[in-house]
Amino acid sequence: MSEIKSIILAAGKGTRMKSQKPKVLHEIFSKPLVGWVIDAINNILGKDKVENVVVVGCGSDEVEKYLKNFDNVSCVLQKEQLGTGHAVSMALDYLKNYTGTVLVTCGDTPLLKSSTLAKMIEYHEQGNFDVTVMSAILDNPFGYGRIVRGASGNVDKIVEQKDCSDAQKQIKEINAGVYCFNWASVKNCFKELKNDNAQGEYYLTDVIFWANSKNKRTSAFTIDDENEILGINSRVQLAQATQIMKNEKLNELMESGVTIVDVNSTSISPETQIGSDSVIYPNTFINGKNKIGSNCKIGPFSHFRGNVEVGDYSKVGNFVELKNAKVGSHTNISHLSYVGDAELGSNINIGAGTIFANYNSITKEKKKSYLKDGVSIGSNSVIVAPVELGENVFVGAGSVITKDVEKDSLALSRSPQKEYTGWVEKQKKLLNKGDK
Repeated sequence: MSEIKSIILAAGKGTRMKSQKPKVLHEIFSKPLVGWVIDAINNILGKDKVENVVVVGCGSDEVEKYLKNFDNVSCVLQKEQLGTGHAVSMALDYLKNYTGTVLVTCGDTPLLKSSTLAKMIEYHEQGNFDVTVMSAILDNPFGYGRIVRGASGNVDKIVEQKDCSDAQKQIKEINAGVYCFNWASVKNCFKELKNDNAQGEYYLTDVIFWANSKNKRTSAFTIDDENEILGINSRVQLAQATQIMKNEKLNELMESGVTIVDVNSTSISPETQIGSDSVIYPNTFINGKNKIGSNCKIGPFSHFRGNVEVGDYSKVGNFVELKNAKVGSHTNISHLSYVGDAELGSNINIGAGTIFANYNSITKEKKKSYLKDGVSIGSNSVIVAPVELGENVFVGAGSVITKDVEKDSLALSRSPQKEYTGWVEKQKKLLNKGDK
């Protein structure tokens, strides 16, 4: 396997989602479903060795706008949704000079793992098959197309639930909807598929019938974890997939030496790395890509919005929010603070209620703040970007810092304190006079 070309089917409307948003743009951990699929494929060999063709349809403008975030994705429009086989045929022009393996997946299967797809491709290529379909063994296969194998173990056909005989309904091996094709051998099929069925659609499953009629080699690659093939067609399934993804990540972290105090109230994205002996306290939500060091304490009630790095032995405490921030080692952000678009060094203390003001709502610009090692910020302070605080700077509580501060300096910006002696007693006397 030296390169991968894939076709990702993402043209469906997703009627059961009851949404104006295209189905494949619904999110898990703030990443659209189709994004999880693309990343899984890219991670097999690295994106430089992968080319993806995404077939778009309903909400194509929105989907294509998102897909511009990937530099190895091409989009092709399926103007009419005439079936999955028809969708694949939309990619013929993009692959007309290609003769290797093509992976076909759906854009609404966010739980598919790179390792599983890699094993399937390896199985397909080593077996020298023309068509390989992914299958799973389900205790309750109701609703799925059944894999009917021939005497030699090949896939003879795929029969949908409604067309199954009583005997076929007893088959527990089902079609997972992922395919590997020897493209040179199979591509002509997509010019020859028929739509002589009640729906008048061109089915991808008919490739099996075509391949067998041409004496091609067919097989099925059976996966171990049926959760991976969960397709998202409703909000209920979206929630199920989110829970599965969350639980897998928490288990992975605990097995690697991270303490999760309460798995029920903690959510951590699969793209987050956490070092051993760190402790994650309840009601913590960690989103996006992050890297947290060893021996850290995170939470309770902490929120990471993505692109955050936290060094070893640091603390991010209750009701603290971080976004696009780099935090050094032995640094404490313990209470009720927001740190966004900032780089903090080591041995820093951020007092309660500190805000990093990083966004200009008029210009829509975000600026960065830089705090060098040893800085101490007093409670209820505001750090207004862009600004740099040198080593060992001490910021007095209640200050608004708008200019750079030299190292070893005290920075204050507060009105002088005034004291009015006897003011309370005078107010009481005035109040008593008013009551008479």
